[in-house]
Amino acid sequence: MNIYFVCTGNTCRSPMAEAILKAKQIPNLEVRSAGIYALEGGEMSENAKIVLNLGNIPHSHLSRQVNADDIEWADLILTMTSAHKEMLLHSYEVAADKTYTLKEYVTPYTAPNVSDPYGGDLNTYQQTFNELQSLIDVLLEKYERGL
Repeated sequence: MNIYFVCTGNTCRSPMAEAILKAKQIPNLEVRSAGIYALEGGEMSENAKIVLNLGNIPHSHLSRQVNADDIEWADLILTMTSAHKEMLLHSYEVAADKTYTLKEYVTPYTAPNVSDPYGGDLNTYQQTFNELQSLIDVLLEKYERGL
């Protein structure tokens, strides 16, 4: 299965989600991330790197913009907010049957958006990292049950 995480700039939430899921080393599960408005080849935010390091999560990341090839590659597209989902579906109608917000997909009766730590302090990034870790744990439970 191919999972594609999408956020705004591909420097905070989606690369953290990608790193967290990749670190689980699930056989036959490939993971990528991108941003709706990402600059190609940018660095992950410094605080995102720090919280991944604190969590012993290996990471190597350069930002990428969402593109048609990755949309086609993905079996499941998980956005960080409902606005990301709407923008993605507006540009890539073919993704309609496989695109959800991460929270909509794993915890459908909660608020739809993963908190954005951009510009925040280390504690803010840690909170988002913890939120993503919990959501990815539920995602993996769902995956193991056959999605």
